Amino acid sequence: MDTKRVLIIEDEVQQMEALRIKFTREGFEIIEAVNGVDGLATALREHPDIILLDIILPKMDGMTMLKKLREDEWGKTSKVVILTNLSDDEKVLEAARQGTHEYLVKADWRIDDVVRKVRERLGMNQ
Repeated sequence: MDTKRVLIIEDEVQQMEALRIKFTREGFEIIEAVNGVDGLATALREHPDIILLDIILPKMDGMTMLKKLREDEWGKTSKVVILTNLSDDEKVLEAARQGTHEYLVKADWRIDDVVRKVRERLGMNQ
């Protein structure tokens, strides 16, 4: 089975480290970006299987990055999971309009649950 690539766009060092370790142990290849500008460029260059996207990011926030991603031919259909501390109904609706596959509030989810959601979105058997 080919290794699935996950792009994690996260500026919190500890959160990035925890996600990197967990997803690597689960057999995923990890690509990282720490701000929206780099995240967008990396996504368009690397075409990961799925993107874990924080909303509150330096240089370009996650919602702006998502809108720009959706303007690209590949980006229109790319799988995106929002993983953020921002629990805002307006942002949830905006993310849904932009075609995200999940909107997960970090405080409400364990890292194992995030991996499970990613596997579901990628159609992988547990």
